[in-house]
Amino acid sequence: MAPERESTREGSRERTPSGATATTRPRARLDQPRPPRRRLLPEWDPEAFGRLSERIARFLGTGRFIVWMTVVIIVWVLWNVFAPHDLRFDNYPFIFLTLMLSLQASYAAPLILLAQNRQADRDRVNLEQDRKQNERSIADTEYLTREVAALRMGLGEVATRDWIRNELQDMLKELDGRHNGHGGHDGHGGREGKVVFPADRSPGRDTDDR
Repeated sequence: MAPERESTREGSRERTPSGATATTRPRARLDQPRPPRRRLLPEWDPEAFGRLSERIARFLGTGRFIVWMTVVIIVWVLWNVFAPHDLRFDNYPFIFLTLMLSLQASYAAPLILLAQNRQADRDRVNLEQDRKQNERSIADTEYLTREVAALRMGLGEVATRDWIRNELQDMLKELDGRHNGHGGHDGHGGREGKVVFPADRSPGRDTDDR
């Protein structure tokens, strides 16, 4: 019975891996970025390459490049025509010169196209910003126009001093008429018209009170 108990105990125990399987794999930590992968091809910065292509394209479009290229071609041709035969490296019909000019043109064309594409992208961004700025300016102008119109309408309903003075004079005249109807103080049956609030300004709306 004792050996059977020992065997059951050993079977119930957890088996731990041993040997090569004992090494557990390192778990990837989520709080840390992954290490960069190794690439066989060299890495390059597209922005830096674009700036370099723009510089080359600007240099190719200057008169200084044309002058230097003309000088090099003239020196090349004169050297290979008048130099000693042993020192000539490109005899007539100057095949090596033609190859160099073709190579220069084949590289210059895509560099110029790349510079033009970058300039077109910048122009597109600038146009988009200008369009948004124009939209904001138009919206602000419309808002200010509505505010000015609302202020003018509001000022049109504001009572000025001349208008209040005229209204008070009319009320006094009406009161005097009612009072004279019941009995006046003078012999003519009414009090002389007396302006209580003299209009020291021209009749109409007072523009200074707006």
